[in-house]
Amino acid sequence: MSFAENTSVNTLLVELFVEELPPKALKKLGEAFTHTLFESLKAQGLADAGVEVTAFASPRRLGAQMAGVRARAADKPVSTKLMPVSVALNEHGQATPALLKKLNALGLDARVLPELKRAPDGKAEALFHDSVMPGVALAEGLQKALDEALAKLPIPKVMTYQLQDGWRTVNFVRPTHGLVALFGDAVVPVTVLGLTSGNATQGHRFEAKINPVVLRHAESYARQLAEEGAVIASFSERRAEIVRQLAAAAAKAGGKPIEDDALLDEVTALVERPNVLVCKFEQEFLQVPQECLILTMKANQKYFPLLDAAGKLTNQFLIVSNISPDDASQVIGGNERVVRPRLADAKFFFDQDRKKPLATRLAALERVVYHNKLGSQGARIRRLMKLAGRIAEWLGADAALATRAAELAKADLVTDMVGEFPELQGIMGRYYALHDGEDARVAEAIADHYKPRFAGDVLAHDEIGLAVALAERLDALVGIFGIGLIPTGDKDPFALRRAALGVLRMLLERSLPLDLKDLLAAAQSGFDAEQLNASTAVDVFQFMLDRLRVYLKDQGQAADAVEAALMQADFMATPRVDQVLPRLAAVDAFRQLPEAESLAAANKRIQNILKKAEQGAVAAPDAGLLQIAAEQDLFAAVNAAAPGVESALNQRDYASALKQLAGLRAPVDRFFDEVMVMADDPAIRANRLNLLARLGGLMNSVADIAQLVAPGGQKA
Repeated sequence: MSFAENTSVNTLLVELFVEELPPKALKKLGEAFTHTLFESLKAQGLADAGVEVTAFASPRRLGAQMAGVRARAADKPVSTKLMPVSVALNEHGQATPALLKKLNALGLDARVLPELKRAPDGKAEALFHDSVMPGVALAEGLQKALDEALAKLPIPKVMTYQLQDGWRTVNFVRPTHGLVALFGDAVVPVTVLGLTSGNATQGHRFEAKINPVVLRHAESYARQLAEEGAVIASFSERRAEIVRQLAAAAAKAGGKPIEDDALLDEVTALVERPNVLVCKFEQEFLQVPQECLILTMKANQKYFPLLDAAGKLTNQFLIVSNISPDDASQVIGGNERVVRPRLADAKFFFDQDRKKPLATRLAALERVVYHNKLGSQGARIRRLMKLAGRIAEWLGADAALATRAAELAKADLVTDMVGEFPELQGIMGRYYALHDGEDARVAEAIADHYKPRFAGDVLAHDEIGLAVALAERLDALVGIFGIGLIPTGDKDPFALRRAALGVLRMLLERSLPLDLKDLLAAAQSGFDAEQLNASTAVDVFQFMLDRLRVYLKDQGQAADAVEAALMQADFMATPRVDQVLPRLAAVDAFRQLPEAESLAAANKRIQNILKKAEQGAVAAPDAGLLQIAAEQDLFAAVNAAAPGVESALNQRDYASALKQLAGLRAPVDRFFDEVMVMADDPAIRANRLNLLARLGGLMNSVADIAQLVAPGGQKA
């Protein structure tokens, strides 16, 4: 049956055959191609939401397979609004020229007048014409879907190339050489990028049994490519096969392959028929730090280094070949020859770098620009030394060791190894510091001061490393903010959001007893006054507070509880980030109490009264001016609760403090029921406001509980 005669529901296959696609982008390209194609077909009524969709992506193809696609979409009833009845019909109920003109524009005439329907349209009544729109045919719908899918592909870099006719040029990620569009066993006539659809594709360059592979049916695509073309078309299946082969080869070799999802995705995008082989290099190269060897094998050669049971690098590695010869010795030998010069370079860099102590490299940092408005790396080192030493003192750590670690922290930037592999900065500094005889804690801090490098990364393991890590990020935040380079939208070229999150994680997760405002002020003091904006520390504090909100909410904390903890007066005055989580835990426990909602509402009312009253200096309430029993009882209750609350606060037992406040509910409710706060007598009024201020201060001593949202969804 030809496609034109096909009116059934069947499986659809689309494949675009191209030259080698960029490996780091292949997975995303394959997913985007399939997703956009399917969504477009679904929107046109050619596919339903629940149909099975399979994405294919190999180095030389992007493909999509969808079950249950229609040859033609169902017809759709359409109701077209014409115009208000008052405009469409005259006083005799006859069509006006305006209505006839509208009908003509729609390809209709006066003969449809009896079919028109009246229906309410807002306050007026309008005329509507009901019709049936024929469903779109698959050829037309697929053409539209293909055009959309190619236009929306997240292409990292577009190429312009000439078509075979020698006249036309097109733009795409790589030159294309084939287009398959099959509906069952029938070709769907579509065109893209100068190609016309057919039913043939190409298999493996060297190992295909048949080339081209003529596809019998849309459903036989993956099977025929595997059996006849020696290609695993599915990215996920090919990746799973590589994982299986890596594990089997590693077990046979007595090791385990390094885990790296990004490397695995990239290698999956480089081969069509994976074949994992075991290779080795000379033992002498293991004298080089394993981080260097692992990086050069992964980054330059896309190899999988083998580790022993203790996680130590062995002299064996795994390669994923794209061919499966009967005798793999030449493939293995070729890869061993290729990796040897890379490892020799790493060994040479390591040996050369150790001939010169880190401390002697500090002078070279004076010639390395950190930022043209903030000076050299040498100037930055001097700021870090001062700031790291001060933070260490606040932490009760050895300030001299922190200062020395900060002094040497960036020295490896001018080594040969880091010049070749920038990813090793800090790591190599640690090795070179240990070789130079520096204190082991200094060496560890040199490596640790870059941590966390990314979301979820580990933190520095001791206070020396934490002091230098905090100093490094605070200096960057204050310096870059201070010269006006503030992150906007999704643009953050200096990774200030990551730096802020690193600081916050250290303060939170290591419970560091440090005041964030003090830290920022200390960081700003390291710069000359004319270098930075005067408001820099304040601006950075607000920026970090926003990042803290986002981080806490991402960790599952309720938004209103976060606001209650962060907007609390004492926290805003002396922001101890290490106390935020205990405050949040206390708020969570408080809101489970039956008194919580009432007290939160009362607290909100107190704040509104005090704000509206615009009272000046607050004094202690005078017991002699308390006239009504309800205010006398509240005064007594506040005085009775205050010592216990304050004692709990001194012990940072926030949950206990809030629990004790729950006992104030009854006198607070009675006060608001029976007492007129804004009395005519100025002295009585001021005294009642002072009592409310005292109560409000006590109630907000842990968190601003007025921020808590009531069960109905409104703030208290």
